[in-house]
Amino acid sequence: MPFAFPQKALEADAMSDSKSKATRRKVSFLGLGVMGGAIARHIAEAGHELTIYNRSPDRARTWQEANPGLAHRIAANPAHAAQDADVVITCVGNDDDLADVVLGPNGVFRMLKKGGVFIDHTTVSARIARQISVEARDLQVHCVDAPMTGSQIGAEKGTLTLMCGGRPDAIEAARPVMEAYSSRIVHVGKAGSGQIAKMANQICIAGNVAALAEAVRFAQASHLDMDKVYEAISGGAAQSWQMDNRWSSMDADSFEFGFAIDWMRKDLGLSLEEGRGLGVSLPVAALIDQFFAEIQAMGGGRLDTSAIIKRLPKKGRK
Repeated sequence: MPFAFPQKALEADAMSDSKSKATRRKVSFLGLGVMGGAIARHIAEAGHELTIYNRSPDRARTWQEANPGLAHRIAANPAHAAQDADVVITCVGNDDDLADVVLGPNGVFRMLKKGGVFIDHTTVSARIARQISVEARDLQVHCVDAPMTGSQIGAEKGTLTLMCGGRPDAIEAARPVMEAYSSRIVHVGKAGSGQIAKMANQICIAGNVAALAEAVRFAQASHLDMDKVYEAISGGAAQSWQMDNRWSSMDADSFEFGFAIDWMRKDLGLSLEEGRGLGVSLPVAALIDQFFAEIQAMGGGRLDTSAIIKRLPKKGRK
């Protein structure tokens, strides 16, 4: 049978948006990478009491030094981070990392209180998202799988899109904190649905950036003014986020930023695995995954996904 959350927690979740935004919460953020570090800053600047944790302690100390006064404390481990927290948010690497920080011997679920909120922003398999949701249900904890899109730029500006899976009451309990760093929060469906939506997102991005790479090389080889080509085609049906944000940097062979190819290959691997389970063919995604593998073999795994253009030689450029 579905569990019932403590009445006080349910009453708190039913507050109006304006009242929710005014409520100071104890929020613990785990995983201070490129995306997580920016999100944690927005949470603290929104007025919440922030605890931080990173598996590499030096990164947590570096974040604290770069953001003086924003972190209430640095936790010793995930369980310590969850102690007394109202909301715990994770943004780590993969399924194994997430299982360790949430379900491990010193994991979040050892200490997160009943009626507390757990939000995961890691892109992982739908399977682990569902497993964590079941564990959360048994502990009477609100649980949301909320992978994100918007890239590093969106994290820094606080304009991310969050695709959320979980119970409706869990989404509403998480919303007041998630609003601090996102411009769009979409409840896609039950637990694991956020991860499925993110896989669809990554399939689209992969196809888009691969086609953009070919278009850039094609225009370069034709000796065209690249700014004029962009101006001409970016206002019509070819327009995309990738075109707006990567056309110029691709033309300049600049890739030391953004979403790493290593992470994109991890995400596409999840998509291809889920597709096999669903009996869905993803031939374009599989092909582009191999294109990214070529860049990894060239030593470019940490470069932005737009570095896929490096596998295409320049032709006839003056």
